[in-house]
Amino acid sequence: MEPKLQRWVQRQGWDRASGSYERYWRRQLQPAIDRVLEVADLRSGDDVVDVACGTGMVTLPAAAAVGPTGRVLATDLSPKMVDALGERARCCGLDNVEVAARGAEELGELESFDVALCSLGLMYVPSPADAVAAMHRALRPDGRVAVSVWGERRNCGWAELFPIVDARVSSDVCPMFYALGAPGALAQLLRAAGFVDVEEHRLSVELRYESDDDALGAAFLGGPVALAYSRFDDDARAGAHREYLASISGFADGSGYRVPGEFVVCAGRRAAPTTQCSNNQPDNPQRRK
Repeated sequence: MEPKLQRWVQRQGWDRASGSYERYWRRQLQPAIDRVLEVADLRSGDDVVDVACGTGMVTLPAAAAVGPTGRVLATDLSPKMVDALGERARCCGLDNVEVAARGAEELGELESFDVALCSLGLMYVPSPADAVAAMHRALRPDGRVAVSVWGERRNCGWAELFPIVDARVSSDVCPMFYALGAPGALAQLLRAAGFVDVEEHRLSVELRYESDDDALGAAFLGGPVALAYSRFDDDARAGAHREYLASISGFADGSGYRVPGEFVVCAGRRAAPTTQCSNNQPDNPQRRK
């Protein structure tokens, strides 16, 4: 899909999912959120950019961590999500949060931030490499990056969702959804953008749903296929529901489900320029105090 059209599809889809996203996904995504915040090592006074911020599951705790002397710029393609986040930040008394409806490749502010975050957003970007390069440019020297994606397809028990949807209507939402979940793929993407000291962490998780309705709501209403699902007629919806529940039936637990999942979290930093001595020879690190 042409990048401009893919961004339009993403914008429309996440606008539609915005009202259901927190309800169905907050608990499920918490392990990835916690690890991203942990490896980001946020400090009081840090300037942070949160890319593909969604409803602010990372933004708000980041804003609390950096305190009133820091700031968080939260960006997302979905105007509905960033508008809701801005209102939520005001209700929480977090005056250090700014929001902007813009793409992950369009951060615009060069060497302005101490930390760049992107929690479970790179899978949806037309060019993840461009998005990571934009984060690298936005960081000051020695600035830190922390990003997460879903893991390998074989480790995500809900993965049949995409072919079930595409069999009924072409969604084109995330043709390479699991590509960055391959071993080493996310770390290599960061290194290619110029990040150093890159570390990759893999998290095995369990997505718990209390009922069929919870599992279906998360799959079809609160996530990336919400726009495509809105185009289903009643028969298509009923058939998709049956197929999806059959695909996760092996993970049934009483009246609910425990569906396996996997996240990949990577951290790194933008290297500081090499200090030169007066004789134009590289500085000796052993002489630094």
